[in-house]
Amino acid sequence: MTSEERFARGSVLFVGTATVIVRYAGFTVLTDPNFLHRGDHVHLGYGMTSERLTEPAIDIDALPPLDAVVLSHLHGDHFDRVAEEKLDKDVQLITTPHAAAALARKGFRRTFPLPTWSTATVDKDGALLRITATPGRHGPTLVNALLPPVMGTVWEFQPARGGPVVFRMYQSGDTLLHDALREIPRRHPEIDLALLHLGGTRILGILVTMDARQGVEALRVVQPRTAIPIHYDDYPVFKSPLADFAREVAAAGWQDRVVYLGRGETYEFEVPASRLGPRPAATARRR
Repeated sequence: MTSEERFARGSVLFVGTATVIVRYAGFTVLTDPNFLHRGDHVHLGYGMTSERLTEPAIDIDALPPLDAVVLSHLHGDHFDRVAEEKLDKDVQLITTPHAAAALARKGFRRTFPLPTWSTATVDKDGALLRITATPGRHGPTLVNALLPPVMGTVWEFQPARGGPVVFRMYQSGDTLLHDALREIPRRHPEIDLALLHLGGTRILGILVTMDARQGVEALRVVQPRTAIPIHYDDYPVFKSPLADFAREVAAAGWQDRVVYLGRGETYEFEVPASRLGPRPAATARRR
């Protein structure tokens, strides 16, 4: 397969919660593995639990071979006991320094801690995937200090070291809207695809993930060509339904920028061969 063929098309499979499988440029990457089933309980810390309301689209045993796992933070609805038990302990696991240290103690041998704005590089058959940690804030100032540190990430795919960025993706992680996010488009302009963690999660009444309004404001800040909302209805602590986000998107006139996926659905995108030089806009379709 030529470089042009490898970079011509890719896909995002929505498994559930913040779990997706991204396939592009020869890479297969899993995010925030949550494979508990409906009725299972997840631990949120400080003695709090939440019951899963949905089924994941696939079980962990059905995962394809992985080149990396990107974990936004160490919370039970993002890295559950199924992942701890069944993920390959030698998988490249790119995450926050807090989560990397904790998972190394649990036997994972290839954890890569990413402080904010630092980058990890995954190399495969000459292609490069550069993953950069972006700022995340999981709650208001005092609450944020009690929650696991969280990061977003920018993913940049290149055909060779020093070559052009052919496709750029942003995953928000469980962050609230805050001023530090404005630095993302300054450092990483022309984002092709954004995965937004929404849901308006509330713990003891306090908002700890973006609700519908904040999600649309995040789109205005990051300015992706296309966005996919995830992390929105799997647990009772998610208080802002996807329908609210869809209404805010429509009010903003951004319907053509947002793709809505159900669990098990795949977003497919195509990237023109000319991206290996200049950067025209990508085209996309859903199946």
